[in-house]
Amino acid sequence: MKQVFQHLRTGVMELVIVPSPVARPNSALIQSRVSLISAGTERMLVEFSQANLLQKARSQPDKVKQVLDKIKTDGLAPTLEAVFRKLDEPLPLGYCNAGVVLECGVRSAEWGFKQGERVLSNGPHAEVVSVPGNLCARIPDGVSDEEAAFAVLGAIALQGIRLLNPTLGERIAVIGLGLIGLMTVQLLRANGCEVLGVDLSENRLGLAKQFGAATVNAGSGADVIVAAQAWSSGAGVDGVIIAASAKTDEIVHQAAEMCRKRGRIVLVGVVGLNLRRDDFYKKELSFQVSCSYGPGRYDEKYEQGGQDYPLPYVRWTEQRNFEAVLGAMKSGVLDVKPLITHRFKLDEAIAAYETIQKDGSSLGVILQYPDSVDLSTKVRITSDNKEDAARGKPGGGQAVIGVIGAGNFAKAILMPSLARTPSRLEWIIDLVPLAASHLARKFGFAQAGTDYQAILGDPEVNTVFVVTSHNTHARFVCEGLAAGKHVFVEKPLAMNEAELVAVASQIANRKSQILMVGFNRRFSPHTAKIKELLSGRTEPLCMSMMVNAGAIPADNWIQDPKRGGGRIIGEACHFIDLLAYIAGAPVTSVSAMMVGEGPVVRTDKMCIQLGFADGSAGTVNYFANGSKSYPKEVLEVFSQGRIARLENFRVTTGYGFKGFGRFKTWRQDKGHQREIAAFVERVATGGQPLIPFAELENATRASFAAMESASTGTVIRL
Repeated sequence: MKQVFQHLRTGVMELVIVPSPVARPNSALIQSRVSLISAGTERMLVEFSQANLLQKARSQPDKVKQVLDKIKTDGLAPTLEAVFRKLDEPLPLGYCNAGVVLECGVRSAEWGFKQGERVLSNGPHAEVVSVPGNLCARIPDGVSDEEAAFAVLGAIALQGIRLLNPTLGERIAVIGLGLIGLMTVQLLRANGCEVLGVDLSENRLGLAKQFGAATVNAGSGADVIVAAQAWSSGAGVDGVIIAASAKTDEIVHQAAEMCRKRGRIVLVGVVGLNLRRDDFYKKELSFQVSCSYGPGRYDEKYEQGGQDYPLPYVRWTEQRNFEAVLGAMKSGVLDVKPLITHRFKLDEAIAAYETIQKDGSSLGVILQYPDSVDLSTKVRITSDNKEDAARGKPGGGQAVIGVIGAGNFAKAILMPSLARTPSRLEWIIDLVPLAASHLARKFGFAQAGTDYQAILGDPEVNTVFVVTSHNTHARFVCEGLAAGKHVFVEKPLAMNEAELVAVASQIANRKSQILMVGFNRRFSPHTAKIKELLSGRTEPLCMSMMVNAGAIPADNWIQDPKRGGGRIIGEACHFIDLLAYIAGAPVTSVSAMMVGEGPVVRTDKMCIQLGFADGSAGTVNYFANGSKSYPKEVLEVFSQGRIARLENFRVTTGYGFKGFGRFKTWRQDKGHQREIAAFVERVATGGQPLIPFAELENATRASFAAMESASTGTVIRL
């Protein structure tokens, strides 16, 4: 299928062929009929992409500060790599889509969508989209596909009105008469309000008049504040909705000056926000920023998990706002047909975007989609037969690789590392079609797809890398092993005892297959140096691992017990494994304590004491409440009058070691490249797993024990 995307770094826009998405749980698979280009938002994205690096930095000062903070902790080179990698990501365009349901995910029947029904969604400009059910709404009879495509923007307008809470007869000013502003005018009129429209365009002001608004041209030299005062008989307007897009702070100042005492201002657009206290102090004005389509927006449990808000308590969610806008279209109180200025076929998408940039009269620009579409969930990236042949065949000592997952770890770590190995890169699979095809093209994979069964069913693939969300790891490991593949899975191996038992059962009788977990810190040259320094020791070790993990929001997917497993199981297992590797002995006892009590307990602030079979003792302090200016990871190992101190996997310092003082690498090296290269080589040459399964199982089970111990206050024996 075809999809429109923008290169953030180069500013180039493309219409590319990508694999069709698959129906996900809680989602609907939709064949697009039309989509609407949001002239304001999408024009800003295109202009940002086409700006140079200095202009990009100036437009996002907060991001610049984050970069500077990262340089302090990670160094210049890794930070610049991260910045350019982020800019290299393709940006899917579009979020106003109308189409026909092809299929529903497992739980999507709860929303009642049926095959063949027309629905609107916030899906991108693509021939087929997979959209969570709570971000879709059924299109009623009497509303055309083109009209329905406006409903997403209409919901943004409606949410701004709901926050303003206007009453019958109130006088409301709308600043900015783009698509959202003009729909705001109509919905306010339907609500019984008098409306004053403010804009620079005579064409848009004319439309506002057509919809029943009084108008003032802010670009003609007219004083909009004086005009608003006159229009409101000197009392000032009751409220202002700002639907404009501009960098100036003057718009908010003008809105405040227009208002009566105790007036209300709601920001729907994007404007400068250096507010003047005096504007709000004298009149006791209220100011609120509207969040997109309404309650539920950016709530993963609502949008991705399908968990609706009860109607009696949250009357207007984003989905119910979609439905209300469609209802307004059906009844005739919202007319979007006059807003359509251009129509383009999907193949003319680049020309459509040139129109919104160059033609000041453009407003509602519609993309029209073909009736038939290629629903294949895979795309061949390399088409030259000679090139394919040169990639080699399976067997004969070569790893033929399929990767499941194209997220941050895959982009930042796995793909660059795999590209340096003498392997055959065959497949990359991800639920996001654009992500899979982009990485496949960038790193030289032969094929991209959205259905992981393509990897498991490919007889040429002998090795699977699993880099997906934590809750899928154990399942993909078991399925990969059952399909006869070697499997590398990024930590954690499993999220609970049942999953771990399932993996153990699957690997038990597969002596010829290799299972590897991404415990990369074992493979760092700093870890190798510490092991070398401690060789020949005759006493147990005392080890202290300090992890300055940094805070992440409570609603982040990693913190979700069902999806991420929490940060101890999902991340701290790294450090448990590292201490066990340095000790050369398995964990035999775990005692842990969390910070806080009752509802404030957070598993990302935990002290974990570990006992090892050789008598060594270790502590992992995993804290998320530290300063970003402090090193992220500090390991200290005490042994027979000597201390080895490792800081951020850049510097290892020895105290009391004869002939050794310091070992430093030019950049942070946590062992990822060596780990992946070693695994690929082991697959090619054969032999025992790099990490015995007993050690993988021990570290995983120790992370479970840490959670249990912290919850029960008991020592857990393994």
